[in-house]
Amino acid sequence: MKTTQLLKKVMGDYFQSFENNDQKIAWCTSVGPAELLRSFGFNVYFPENHGALLGATRMATDLIPEAGKLGYSNHVCSYTTSDIGSYKSCKTPLTTHYGLKEIPRPDLIVYNTNQCREVEDWFNFYAKEFNCPIAGIHPPRYLDEVTQAEVELVVHQHKSIIPECEAVSGRRFDIDAFRETIKLSSEATMLWQNVLDTAKASPAPISFFDGTIHMGPIVVLRGTETAKSYYAALLTELLENITKGIGIVEKEQCRLFWDGMPIWGKNRMLSDLFLANNTSVVASTYCNSWIFDEFDERYPFESSALAYTKIFINRSEKAKMQMLKHWLSEFNCDGIIFHDSKTCFNNSNAKFGLPQRLKEETGIPYLVIEGDLCDLRFFSEGQSVTKIETFIEQLENYKIKV
Repeated sequence: MKTTQLLKKVMGDYFQSFENNDQKIAWCTSVGPAELLRSFGFNVYFPENHGALLGATRMATDLIPEAGKLGYSNHVCSYTTSDIGSYKSCKTPLTTHYGLKEIPRPDLIVYNTNQCREVEDWFNFYAKEFNCPIAGIHPPRYLDEVTQAEVELVVHQHKSIIPECEAVSGRRFDIDAFRETIKLSSEATMLWQNVLDTAKASPAPISFFDGTIHMGPIVVLRGTETAKSYYAALLTELLENITKGIGIVEKEQCRLFWDGMPIWGKNRMLSDLFLANNTSVVASTYCNSWIFDEFDERYPFESSALAYTKIFINRSEKAKMQMLKHWLSEFNCDGIIFHDSKTCFNNSNAKFGLPQRLKEETGIPYLVIEGDLCDLRFFSEGQSVTKIETFIEQLENYKIKV
């Protein structure tokens, strides 16, 4: 896609903004209160994005053992272990790709355990390492529904961060600045949703694998005009491609849904595999994790608390089942692939019978593949290729019979 060149510039400018800049730096989890931090003028850095880069560049597997020397198990989040290993080894893809000498040093660290509790351990390691203030948000988890009581609890936790932000930034809290970042995030995230929704067309103009690349700005630049402008440009290109009948495959034989984390070091290989089999992976739980239609600048605390607590990974299996059924129907999927990520228990949904129950209720076949987000020692390429190609063949035969 032509917009990929713009993406390279956007991400390059973002990372290079950490060099030779007097702006205070706040670290934040990828689905954390970035808007609140930006309202204080912080330049916001996301260690999970760095973990994804370590996986995509295949540096992670070599760096994970460095965290093992500090007592971190190979079976905990490989974002955590590869990132700590990167820091201890003084090796980062930010140097090769963006010219940074090292990872940005934090003035403040903020996390939200809506994704997992591991981020608390991960970020506390750096708080001690850099002698840096740290604050956390701990929302209720595994919810069927998010009620007003849960929202009020999370609002209180958001507000409790403000004094630390004021002390580190040297700025007083400005409700209008917060409203503006929420407004920009709302506009960007709605454009991101429209981008992902273009895959409802057949042939789909974008795949899950494309989405994992183009999601960069919605993760690291939420609350900025840059993210909003980028997704407006990407959406325009995708809509033009739909009008011209241009898809990621010329003749779409199968449409699949991907549940769970990407296998970052094998994204290109997997993308090529599906395309070679005339199959579009049209939607995913992962890329949808940055759609926050609850954002409302009139109620910045309440809407951001609701948005960040309602995300898929933070919900009960009952709620996840309903969300998956909706997506499978909305994107007209023939099958679903569950990635059982060995170091990301929280974002692996194939362990307690959900795939079987989903098939019983929808009739949609599923495949479970084993791997990991970063640690390629858990992934067998030969076995996975065989399983995926067999699954696609079975789906094609099923469709012919129907």
